[in-house]
Amino acid sequence: MKKALLLLLVVTFIWGLTFPIQKIALAGINPFFYNCLRFLVALLLTVIFFRKKPSWKKGLILGLFLGIAYATQTSGLKITTSTKSGFITSLYIPFVPFFSYLIEKNKPTVSQVISFFVSVIGLYMLNDPSKDPFNLGDFLTIICAITFAIHVVLITHFTKDSNDEISLLAPQFLLTSGINLALSPLGGGFRINLAACYALLFTALFATIFAIWVQLRFQKLVGSNISALIYVGEPIFAALFSFTILSERMSLIQFIGMILLVGAILLGTIRKVYN
Repeated sequence: MKKALLLLLVVTFIWGLTFPIQKIALAGINPFFYNCLRFLVALLLTVIFFRKKPSWKKGLILGLFLGIAYATQTSGLKITTSTKSGFITSLYIPFVPFFSYLIEKNKPTVSQVISFFVSVIGLYMLNDPSKDPFNLGDFLTIICAITFAIHVVLITHFTKDSNDEISLLAPQFLLTSGINLALSPLGGGFRINLAACYALLFTALFATIFAIWVQLRFQKLVGSNISALIYVGEPIFAALFSFTILSERMSLIQFIGMILLVGAILLGTIRKVYN
């Protein structure tokens, strides 16, 4: 159990690190085309190194939601502000218990409900979204948050009675790459540079293959709700790396929001740590 919690937390560390890396490397790069190449590289590496017969039905269902999540996040970010996009995307975390109940009939505990409530407040304070009026970009990003949440819950649902996680990787990567390829004409030109290639390799290896394998392997051990609370670590690490690598300034409100998020993680997972 402790191993599962630790590895899922490592995943949030990697996801958080991708924010500043991609922000530096992807200036002026077509984001849909980048996503297409990222998941295509992940697909090729998975096929080469994991010679496993794909589980097409479940894998493509997961890929559909993952592909829609990335596509709507990317297209929404072109319309709305980055702060609003960051906050709305992170709402997938409190959306998870809702879909976990619908799909798995899994009711959150009282401590988890409190943790999710605290996490929403912390996420708002950390991202500090502007007071701009609601727009189409915000709507697309809400779809992103919903599909990310469903993806998290379906990972737990599809793997709880199986130890064959590798078979679910390739179909996800294939469909996610295809969806973003289809939308690439909306993102501008198809040029790529060396910095983007480095970012692409890092995200394909660690933030895609390794991260999703860890989700497939260990989420079922802790459940969707606990996993979602651990994923609160992603915006925390993203903020920390942005402050250190990009030299962004942290306000007092953001610092308090970060403390609340740490508290939400501890409150929601402390029982699992000692089980």
